[in-house]
Amino acid sequence: MLDDANEDNASQLARRVGESDVVRKIYDQLPVLTFAVDGPEHRIVATNAGYRQAMGREELVGLTYREAVPEVVGQQVFETLDRVYETGQPESGRAWRAQYDRTGTGELDELFFDFTVSPRRDSHGQVIGMSVVAFDVTEQERARRQAQRETAEAEQRYEQARDVITSLQRQLLPPGLPVLPSVRLAGSYLLADGDNAAGGDWFDAVPLSDGRVALVVGDVVGHGVAASAAMGQLRAVLQDRLDETGDILTALAAADRMATRVPDAHAATVCITVLDPVDGTLVYGSAGHPPPLVITLEEPRYLPASGCGPLGTQATYTVAKDQLGVGEVVLLYSDGIIERPGRRPAAATAELATVAADTVAGRALRDPGLDAVERACTQIPEMLVRATGHTDDITLLAAQRITPVEPLHLRLDADLPAITTSRLAVHRWLREHAVGHDDHSALQHAVIELVTNAVEHSHPDSVEGTVTVTGTLDPAGVARINVTDDGHWHERARPNSDQFRRDHGIGLALTSQLVDHLDISHSPNGTTATVHHRLTHPARLLTADHITHGRGPTDARQDPPEPTLIVDQPHASASRIAVHGPLDATTSDHFAHELDRLTLGHTHPLTIDLTAVTHLASAAVAVLHRATTHHTTNTALRLYAPAGSPAHHILALVNLPHTTTDPTGPASPNHTTHSDPQHDPEDHQPAP
Repeated sequence: MLDDANEDNASQLARRVGESDVVRKIYDQLPVLTFAVDGPEHRIVATNAGYRQAMGREELVGLTYREAVPEVVGQQVFETLDRVYETGQPESGRAWRAQYDRTGTGELDELFFDFTVSPRRDSHGQVIGMSVVAFDVTEQERARRQAQRETAEAEQRYEQARDVITSLQRQLLPPGLPVLPSVRLAGSYLLADGDNAAGGDWFDAVPLSDGRVALVVGDVVGHGVAASAAMGQLRAVLQDRLDETGDILTALAAADRMATRVPDAHAATVCITVLDPVDGTLVYGSAGHPPPLVITLEEPRYLPASGCGPLGTQATYTVAKDQLGVGEVVLLYSDGIIERPGRRPAAATAELATVAADTVAGRALRDPGLDAVERACTQIPEMLVRATGHTDDITLLAAQRITPVEPLHLRLDADLPAITTSRLAVHRWLREHAVGHDDHSALQHAVIELVTNAVEHSHPDSVEGTVTVTGTLDPAGVARINVTDDGHWHERARPNSDQFRRDHGIGLALTSQLVDHLDISHSPNGTTATVHHRLTHPARLLTADHITHGRGPTDARQDPPEPTLIVDQPHASASRIAVHGPLDATTSDHFAHELDRLTLGHTHPLTIDLTAVTHLASAAVAVLHRATTHHTTNTALRLYAPAGSPAHHILALVNLPHTTTDPTGPASPNHTTHSDPQHDPEDHQPAP
């Protein structure tokens, strides 16, 4: 009888849905990616060809989803399936970024999906599994991102809409976090979704005189100019008290007094954590703010809350202690990451801990070039916000105890190869410290100028000598680099000639402008030049596009190209070359010879594209000065260096005329080109 009933049910289903073989073929050929899973372990019971092809795997049925795609651990895929199974509520995602091993080689492909996960129920209404329907929107997303990069008008509209907000927020937040020898820091700030007013969140990191570092995250109630102004006042008070005393309770008391006098600061919350990188002692205190999260090698843990009220509420503040091991991370955050739509605080708090552990350990998205704290401050918002959105500002500040980088030490023969060796060594030393691009470029440039000066001038009588380069980073984040030679200092007469000044002394003048402080001392045994420069790493003011589609270039983390190439651009609308790589004392003679050849002895116009120049030393500046002087108005030498490039920075410092806008622009390869000075735009003066 049971078999008869089953046959009858199957016949009824076939009449309503279709014959099983036909349905299978149609299902397999659906123009979407779809699969179904059963049970709490999400065992795959059906897949179609589109999904199998997207995953690069044919044999999926019978495997649990974790067995089928283990590489997506930490990417919130398993967690989404778990939630739908437990709640019985469908969930959808739009343009989710995911990384899959589609070839079985360990190489991850990055894909984007729109998807819906729907529960499947039995005859009693109980959830027995899920059906997933997805669309691969990778090409559309890549096209959209490319269009965003290429469409200046869209970027301009965005900048106009957010310019005032972004500028205000950047002015009130620290421009960068200190680079410290034993602590790696990162911070990020994400404005409320769709918000049109600057917020009241802030973060700060204050190196203390005894080698400890104070970490601060706070939140002023409300948005707008008033909230931002109150935030700026609180940040200044806390920074001053921490710098002066290093004491959390003293700083909280001062902020509390201010909050009673400034209405917009009333009920602001703040968490202060002071870390001793030597022994890992962690002292923290809070005024109504969520407690820090410590991410260890085993599992994350929240530190016990202080139980103290917000600022200005006559609360009594206390501090507590904990310990941070080498390699472990402490994360301070604002409540915007917890109070997300559709998440209860308890669930969101647990979710933050799980996602933080995955991102710090590198188990989530693979973003080469990002260290643990940078992953925490960029991937945590992406992983959590993309599923729920966010209605409040989100601020993150992460600190990791690290093993200090070894001091820099080089001892080289005083010859031209020492310049190249020094440049690479200084670059790698700064990269190991995760120094921000601007400080990295300035300090590397300054040191190479000093090495060049020592090589060229310490032994004018051609006697063999040496150059020693040593570098240390003190607990306050100030780099001290010494360049010492064993030659003799030679005072030079300075003829009253612009040409002489261009060829001599440019290196020291540049160095003094690039760094915070330059000292030069002489002795019978040689000359020592010492630069002091406070190092920073930029914090990130994020937008929704940043957390979904990447975080921009990390040029300082890549070894610079060593060869210097001078490339003719025959398809440009006027005579033009592009220079790639370093222009320093080792390449300036060749560069001068090429300029003379390409301009037929300075009688023909030429545009020089310096966009890809990685290092513009004083020797090359002197070449450009001479070349621009020799050219007449009708045979102009035009220098193009985009704003923000290393060449632009140096040319502006030495006041050498150049343009930051491409003066000619490459023409189509199929276009017949010619040189016509009358059609060239006017040269621009250096940016102020």
